[in-house]
Amino acid sequence: MDFLKSAVASAISKGPTFGYSFGDRVDIDESIWTLYNGTKREDSSKCSIFSFDVTANKSRLPLARNALRKLRTLRHPGVVKVLDTVETETYIYIATERLSPLSWHVKRKSLTEETIKWGLHNVAKTLKFVNADAASIHGCIRPASIFFSESGEWKLGGFDALSSVKEDDSILPPYGSLIPDATRYMAPEVSKGGWEVIKTNPTHAVDAYNFGTLMFEVFNGSYLGSDQLNQMKSIPPSMHQAYKRLLNPNPKSRMSVSQFLDQGMRIGGFFQTPLIQVTEDIESLGLKAEDERNEVLGKLDEVADDFPADFFKMKVLPELLKSVEFGGGGAKVFGTVMQIGTKLSDEEYETQITPVIVRLFANPDRAIRVCLLNNFPLMIDHLPQKTVTDKIFPQMVTGFTDVAPVVREETVKAVLVVVPKLSDRIINGELLRHLAKTANDEQPGIRTNTTICLGKIARNLGANNRAKVLSAAFARSLRDPFVHARNAALLALAATADLFSEEDCAGKLLPVMCPSLVDKEKLIRDQAQKTVDIYIARIRKYTSTMPDTVLPSPASATGGTTAPRMGTPANDSGWAGWAISSFTNKIAAASGQIQTGANGAAQERPASVPPPVPANKPATNASTSRPGMTLAKSTASIPTILSPDPAAAFNDDTEDFADEWGGFGEDDGFGGTSTSAMTNYKPADEEEDPWGTPSITPSTTTTNFDDKGEPDFAGWLAAQSQTKKPGAKPLPKGLAKSSTTAAAKRPIVSGRTVSTPTATRKVVVPPKKEAKKEKPVKSKEDEEEGWGDAW
Repeated sequence: MDFLKSAVASAISKGPTFGYSFGDRVDIDESIWTLYNGTKREDSSKCSIFSFDVTANKSRLPLARNALRKLRTLRHPGVVKVLDTVETETYIYIATERLSPLSWHVKRKSLTEETIKWGLHNVAKTLKFVNADAASIHGCIRPASIFFSESGEWKLGGFDALSSVKEDDSILPPYGSLIPDATRYMAPEVSKGGWEVIKTNPTHAVDAYNFGTLMFEVFNGSYLGSDQLNQMKSIPPSMHQAYKRLLNPNPKSRMSVSQFLDQGMRIGGFFQTPLIQVTEDIESLGLKAEDERNEVLGKLDEVADDFPADFFKMKVLPELLKSVEFGGGGAKVFGTVMQIGTKLSDEEYETQITPVIVRLFANPDRAIRVCLLNNFPLMIDHLPQKTVTDKIFPQMVTGFTDVAPVVREETVKAVLVVVPKLSDRIINGELLRHLAKTANDEQPGIRTNTTICLGKIARNLGANNRAKVLSAAFARSLRDPFVHARNAALLALAATADLFSEEDCAGKLLPVMCPSLVDKEKLIRDQAQKTVDIYIARIRKYTSTMPDTVLPSPASATGGTTAPRMGTPANDSGWAGWAISSFTNKIAAASGQIQTGANGAAQERPASVPPPVPANKPATNASTSRPGMTLAKSTASIPTILSPDPAAAFNDDTEDFADEWGGFGEDDGFGGTSTSAMTNYKPADEEEDPWGTPSITPSTTTTNFDDKGEPDFAGWLAAQSQTKKPGAKPLPKGLAKSSTTAAAKRPIVSGRTVSTPTATRKVVVPPKKEAKKEKPVKSKEDEEEGWGDAW
């Protein structure tokens, strides 16, 4: 083998330039040619090379030169396509399209009945052209002269003895006997009278007989001689009559191949098979009406297993792509394209289908866009990442804002397919912005699919803002009035529980999920219970590893000595015990009482407690001993403890993309407005605020309070302050301020202060000089102790 290659290379180096390289040798039946696989040097494309060694087969040189000349001049789709030829004194090279011998498949019996009929149909059409149009005799019809092309079609070769009846120097009569294995395939009249008889018989006679022997061999797998031709068991019954007429011993009564073809193509004929009909119709697919096109495609699906895979790639696929792009083939044609595309290699896919897909994504036809999105899973693995990022995704995102809901919905579904091919920058930037709009879409199905999409691509999002985006988006979906949107949010939260911190689970997510436990829909209640259980179990597992307390121990804080807390019961275990005890201490200190010990002895007065009042001084009402205290039945009141704003725990000074998702705003599920939000759900304006949370403004009722006919305590205090004796102690600040303020607010008529109409008691105050009206300034100390104003 290496010797042959070196000899061929040496011959090429000495002869004219031949732009093809020789590869492996291909075994074929007896022939004057040696077949090699080859490649074109210019572009490394595949080819086949027929080589003839002049020195080794000098007697058959006229046959080789005849084949060279005929192949150069004869052009037909069923004839082997010639790329280049070279002829020297030592060799003849013919470069053709890549071929494989039909005899390989015949001997292995690897051809189905439908495929054989399809192949015989192709050869019959070519022979009809040779005999009728070219007025020639092939003279060498057999499996060794027929080849498979890359598309799987049967191509006619073996033009060594091709002769025109119009030529005086026809090659067949003098050199027909030199054809390899000629005796086995020779027609009866030639066996008896030699090749000269072809001049007196019809042109088609020899080729028709050889076509009959070809039929026998391809259906049976071998042909040894004319004695076997009567065995028609393997030949389809519908072809028996035509087969016999092809083998008629009388050449003048023998059926021509053209007649055989016409008989087979009649209605109900043996060539009326789906495979052959598809082949005939596929070339004009773009010109057919929609119903005719659908009929062809239906047949194509039926014969997909019988067709050679290469035929789909080389012949059917280009025609289908033309029909989709230019002929209005539509979704059904494109679906067939995708099925064929699964059988292509990455290189073939990139060469044939990828350019068409890129152009189709730029097509404004919505039907084409929906078809592309539906078939995205079949094509995404064959598309390079750069092509998806630079050419397909920029066109795909226009579907997020399309006016047709079906386009928006299919675009959201396609996100799951395209995400693995996108960069992190695109996912966390442009893609999330578009999903933010579809999450607020007017169509409930699109909102639901967006939530499902976010749950499935959660792990593709950036770790920095993933938790904020997902929690806000799912919280928003939990308030959606559409039941399936709420259910999708709960399912997504269950699937992504491991992506949130324990603090977020307890502080953000559980509060927005808990209202779903009492949802009106049982579907939501059941799913909410499952999801909440997942989060509770995770929090319990986390808290089991936490310490009991982070406060320092009392022993370490006081240097090892334990000091009992004054006023706190030793055995107080109630949740509010410390607050009540502390407040009791304050009342006792304010009243100036001395605490007694257990034995009844007086304890030492603390320095902060004022000295007791002498016995000779009148006792003062206990209610006036503390500034700001008012008369009331109870002597003590627990001040209201304002709880911190729950939303304050979620404030984040840093602005990030997650803020656009809403979900944790003033009207979210934390404030009890979730029910109203669901019943009054209205999508926000896409242009102004794509993430605008539906705003529910609560009604505010203001209640005005008056004294309801209570005694004018402030007026009485003012009168007391005017008549007090010298040396008397001034009133406490709270009461003095309240009295002054109350008196200043009353009008003065004829030097007297008149109480307001709401008072039931009038107090006469001695006239005084009218002071300059000044707005009373409220000091910080007054603000702290001014209980009177609060009341």
